[in-house]
Amino acid sequence: MPKKKPSAAQEQIGKLDRQLLELLNERIRLARRADAGCRTQDARRELALWEAAAAERMAAANDGPLPAETLKAVYRELAAGAQAGRREALTVAFLGPSATFSHQAALGRFGAAANYLPCATIPEVFDAVCRGKAAFGVVPVENSTEGAVTYTLDVFAEVDVTICAEIHQEIHQHLLCRCAVEDVQVVYSHPSVFGQCREWLRKNLPQARLVPVTSTTEAASRAAAEEGAAALAGVLASERYGLPVRGDNIEDRTENLTRFFVIRRGAVCAPSGNDKTSLLFGVKDRVGALLDSLEPFRRHKISLSFIESRPSRRRNWEYQFYIDIAGHMQDAPVKAALEELSEHCQFVKCLGSYPRAAG
Repeated sequence: MPKKKPSAAQEQIGKLDRQLLELLNERIRLARRADAGCRTQDARRELALWEAAAAERMAAANDGPLPAETLKAVYRELAAGAQAGRREALTVAFLGPSATFSHQAALGRFGAAANYLPCATIPEVFDAVCRGKAAFGVVPVENSTEGAVTYTLDVFAEVDVTICAEIHQEIHQHLLCRCAVEDVQVVYSHPSVFGQCREWLRKNLPQARLVPVTSTTEAASRAAAEEGAAALAGVLASERYGLPVRGDNIEDRTENLTRFFVIRRGAVCAPSGNDKTSLLFGVKDRVGALLDSLEPFRRHKISLSFIESRPSRRRNWEYQFYIDIAGHMQDAPVKAALEELSEHCQFVKCLGSYPRAAG
């Protein structure tokens, strides 16, 4: 049977595919050449961070019709391909164990070619970065349903690291179990996950006992080993423990996001043109101190997107504040506001200026 001649559209697509292949290989060659030209470990880490952010940059520039998630997936694989040729794979610490949402966020940012170091606690992630065991750390800072992750905020007051990126990770919870849903007697998960799925659990598993554990991975491990047990966890945990998904996307709010910070040692990132700055400061003990501290941001027309108070741990009823503001610390309005802020505060600590995450 004679071979069917390709249509004009197919011929054009084939031509574009060959051009793409040539360009992709050239990109990999340039990335590896740039890595070979790095003279210091800090320079290699800076390059790796820039490469890992390519997906976000391209998604922000994309006008479609290519879906943003498809584009991000392509660039994550390109970043992984570039890293595969590096002399030394970078290590990324995250709140473990493996298959948690922190692991998923780290994989989405740095790709499969990086080495991953699971840590038992958030302070251990910071410690791994501070001691040089990891080039970067990924820590949760805020959930759109449950609010701030105060464990992370408290550690920033005690250690010197720099926030160099933020990640917005969609969080989809699933009911994982080997038995039928009606036979579930106990459900394991992290306490915050129970909060995210409160209404679904009330309607669908009113008879089940809810048992909090340290991570969604531990929850899946227990559910895999017990009859009549289930876990609320993500798709990575389902794959790791071979647990069927019995309930898909069961979070009460469909727009459930967790924001993660990427931390490192070293200098603040250069301005990207669309940045955030995170600050920690302590106010003086007088009437109106907090209001006076925030006034410079209003005066210089700088938006605040996040504010959280935490006990200072130095004196009873003394507080320090974490804020995120629009702009880079090198921007003239931000510099002016920070100078004025210091006049009203016991201390001001810049935690980092970094590109704003898309979405």
